[in-house]
Amino acid sequence: MRRMKLRKQVTVCGGAIFCVAVFSLYLMLDRVQHDPARRQNGGNFPRSQISVLQNRIEQLEQLLEENHQIISHIKDSVMELTDTGAVSPSGHLPFRSANGSWVLPFDGRPTFLAVKPQDCQFAVGRNGQADVQMLDVYSLLKFDNPDGGVWKQGFDITYDPDEWNSDPLQVFVVPHSHNDPGWIKTFDKYFTDQTQHILNNMVVKLAEDPRRKFIWSEISFFSKWWETADIHKQEAMRKLILGGQLEIVTGGWVMTDEANVHYFAMIDQLIEGHQWLERNLGITPRSGWAVDPFGHSATMPYLLKRANLTSMLIQRVHYSIKKHFASTRSLEFMWRQAWDSGSSTDIFCHMMPFYSYDVPHTCGPDPKICCQFDFKRLPGGRINCPWKVPPKTVVEANVAERAHLLLDQYRKKSKLYRSNVLLVPLGDDFRYDKALEWDQQYINYQKLFDYMNSHPEMHVQAQFGTLSDYFSAVYKKHGVAQGSRPADYPVLSGDFFAYADREDHYWTGYFTSRPFYKSLDRVIESHLRGAEILYSLAVANARHAGMEGRYPVSDYALLVDARRSVGLFQHHDAITGTAKENVVIDYGTKLLRSLIGLKRVIINAAHFLVMKNKEFYPTPTSSCAYDCFFPLLSNRYLVLFNPIEQERLCAVTVLVNTVRVRVLTEDGQTLPVQLSAQWSSASQMSAEATFMVRLPPLGLAVFHLYDSPDSPMTLRSDTLLRLSGRGVTARAAEPLPVRSQQADAQTFYISSQSLTIKRKDDPQEVKVQMQFMIYGTRPSKDKSGAYLFLPDGKAKPYNQKEPPVVRVVEGPLFSEVVAHYQHFHLVLNCFVFPGVDGYSIDITTMVDIRDQTNKELAMRLVTDIQSGDVFYTDLNGFQVSRNCLQRRTVFLHMLSEYAASSTPPETSLLEVIMDRRLMQDDNRGLGQGLKDNKRTANRFRLLLESRSTGNKMMDSATTSFPSVLSHMTNAILNHEVLALPILPKRRGIPPLQTFAPLKSILPCDFHLLNLRSIQSQQDPQSPSAHTALILHRLALDCGLEAQNLGFNCTTTQGQLSVSGLFKNLDLQLLQPMSLTLMDSSTPLANDSTISLDPMEISAFKLKLR
Repeated sequence: MRRMKLRKQVTVCGGAIFCVAVFSLYLMLDRVQHDPARRQNGGNFPRSQISVLQNRIEQLEQLLEENHQIISHIKDSVMELTDTGAVSPSGHLPFRSANGSWVLPFDGRPTFLAVKPQDCQFAVGRNGQADVQMLDVYSLLKFDNPDGGVWKQGFDITYDPDEWNSDPLQVFVVPHSHNDPGWIKTFDKYFTDQTQHILNNMVVKLAEDPRRKFIWSEISFFSKWWETADIHKQEAMRKLILGGQLEIVTGGWVMTDEANVHYFAMIDQLIEGHQWLERNLGITPRSGWAVDPFGHSATMPYLLKRANLTSMLIQRVHYSIKKHFASTRSLEFMWRQAWDSGSSTDIFCHMMPFYSYDVPHTCGPDPKICCQFDFKRLPGGRINCPWKVPPKTVVEANVAERAHLLLDQYRKKSKLYRSNVLLVPLGDDFRYDKALEWDQQYINYQKLFDYMNSHPEMHVQAQFGTLSDYFSAVYKKHGVAQGSRPADYPVLSGDFFAYADREDHYWTGYFTSRPFYKSLDRVIESHLRGAEILYSLAVANARHAGMEGRYPVSDYALLVDARRSVGLFQHHDAITGTAKENVVIDYGTKLLRSLIGLKRVIINAAHFLVMKNKEFYPTPTSSCAYDCFFPLLSNRYLVLFNPIEQERLCAVTVLVNTVRVRVLTEDGQTLPVQLSAQWSSASQMSAEATFMVRLPPLGLAVFHLYDSPDSPMTLRSDTLLRLSGRGVTARAAEPLPVRSQQADAQTFYISSQSLTIKRKDDPQEVKVQMQFMIYGTRPSKDKSGAYLFLPDGKAKPYNQKEPPVVRVVEGPLFSEVVAHYQHFHLVLNCFVFPGVDGYSIDITTMVDIRDQTNKELAMRLVTDIQSGDVFYTDLNGFQVSRNCLQRRTVFLHMLSEYAASSTPPETSLLEVIMDRRLMQDDNRGLGQGLKDNKRTANRFRLLLESRSTGNKMMDSATTSFPSVLSHMTNAILNHEVLALPILPKRRGIPPLQTFAPLKSILPCDFHLLNLRSIQSQQDPQSPSAHTALILHRLALDCGLEAQNLGFNCTTTQGQLSVSGLFKNLDLQLLQPMSLTLMDSSTPLANDSTISLDPMEISAFKLKLR
């Protein structure tokens, strides 16, 4: 009967599958820290020893695998939480009733859901008013590729020579150098070989002529140069910037990728760059410059707007879209968010029209001619023009011919825009690293400009300029203020994914390339946010207690290092997985170092905050960073940190060395424990304990675990192990029961990988079939690589000769089904708990395709949801634009732990590429395939929601908004509980207590994005007295039925009293700021109520003590 029941369905209970908090990387990294064999290097990673670095990464891979394995479970039958009428034979709870269901002690704390109707209106039919909606453009275009003549991907451009007679063409040539913080070389190697020389030459060469201009973007490089430059170079650079010759554009730590990155990291790297600029130069960027990210997200213009930038530029957009926009003269537009029914999110955007940002593709439509004006390619140099016509040095004898030839290109390019102000970038990757190139470009162009400007019959005014010089001229020409919409310019909403630069070469492979590092990035981002919050609270509480000298504020340097390492990894050749193998190892080493530092910050802050008597807190010189917290053995205390802003009813899983474990709360209450196996392989195991806890929002709670012969609340899981073939046996850790059976010819339930998902007391059900598929690559010259996805046709089913080893675990708190295939392990988890985790299935795949050649492994969910063309996906975790499948009343959400390539290849399907191993380069400059795969965990949540009766969503909506449940499921997936075990130094309970920092409930449509200590203006490695509070108000779809979320959920129409938010702290300053803290508004009264609109992200400067 069990086999039949499992074959037919797995039921997801409403209020029954719960959140997981793991023995996180903190404990696992402790193993590295305390292992003498591993301790020799101590955290220093010699760059010359690549094998050592690789071993470090392999260790981290193993730790991440353990981290994910502990949290993988699924329930295969309905388990009740409340009394079903059955009576325990002994009178004690928990017990198993006659029908096989478990009866647990009920967490009887009442919870409520009180969302105001006004807070639901935003999501109802929310469509922004835009002239150009990208969804419409995608449906309109054929995406063909006819030959356009000299502009291969465009069309022939003509003009009337007299049309500038009354209004001359105004040309701004903008020199630039695109510096990748890691790609073919590491960040440090690029700096040493090229970037430092570019900046050193800049100081000298710009000063030679005040008419010369330049722009710079990447602050990671600029800050490194600044730290090594002497005071005279610094002053010369500052003079160039303040004098308008050099402009810092965007000003982020890097030019961030826009597809794989999470909006937390996008903001954080922007803040880090801007804060550096404020402290060292006192400037605020006003224009955005993004010439190399592989497609453009609608999230970026919103963040730039909130940071008070007024204009922006983008480049890598599908060539068919560029052609369409050029033909309608819509390459400049106001970019508006899809949900904005007004114009508050508008930002002026310039789209470059041609193939690339290099010189041959920026002066006009004919690269053969434009290349002749890239004077670095003069004969005798290291590079030349592929079109076989070289540049000529400009002399008096040829200046007229050269000027007219170039002006023709300028005029043709200007015909694609709505003003007679023209932008002409002049640069490429790592240009201007030699003094000779500065002379070649600037001297020759100045001769051309002088000739054009001295001949009025040419009707042109040409000069060097910065990006903001160009934008200011456009605004002035149209008579509007900076950042305002010029008359008749279109308003656009949507994004620019996916990108193709030629033919059908779609840059979608990088959505998945090197998934191990994409996953690692999200783990470290969560730790960074947690460390920021705990550090800020600890410093504020130390000030409040008059202990400023006792708390180790020196930990701030570790936060700065982590911010910068995470920021560096957001670079569009880092998180994308498109760098050389040795560069990837360098990124990974920096991230691992940061993770170890963040561990120290969290431990120190948590230790301080949970101490009852803080007078006994160690001095900074005797900090317990690695001495107070140890892996759990038999008698330990455990501090748990909940990094989300709502109360959390969840479960913690820890490794134990006894099956007689007992768990007590701080006040002595015994908690139910499920004892189960921690499997080291498909058939070998040791013990782990899982128990339910309730944690305060952003708080720390204390628990006691010990070996007790009397542990009636500790129950053992029942495990059925189905072995795949002869000679395989199970080795169990007694006395955990394991039953095993050999595979036979009968169909076992997992072979169909079918689920029927329904929620308790809901007639709606959805059938989901899980399939694993393999993509190959094309047999032709063009093949898939790090950037491109060029499959050899439709995916083929994954097959292996032997049936998988299957493990089924049943218990009172969770159940799981695990299938071990040759190239991946599939884990389906279901937890029996009231609250958020009770509504979704946790899916984890541990993938290892290192023995494959030119293969990509995909997981496909085939459903019975007929969604037609409607498919929603998120952008950067910030907004959702047309990841769920829907039918009229049912939504199936697939939430991912990190960004991956997902698509519905046809209606009713969801597909995710989990890893890709490719043996060749795809001819985009990398020069390598993807051969450095690692065993990688892919983790998802499958959430089913129903739309309440009479509540309809408009099918025409261009954007969608998650429910409270979906928002919270995403939060627990991205921010796991952090477990910090403690070894008491004396017998008895240590002097610790729960730390609950919030005085009042944060509205459940508010997300605390960060609580970030602001740097000191005197010492960047120390904090100031101020903290940045960054809040995001979530937009809610209230039409999806809500159940018991396990916490009190209330909304306040966007109102929040900051002074009433933090317990035991006084608010001494409340000042609204721009998103990157550069522009301030008048401080508010400390008891003021702040207000946020749905989807709004706002920053405030606080002084807490």
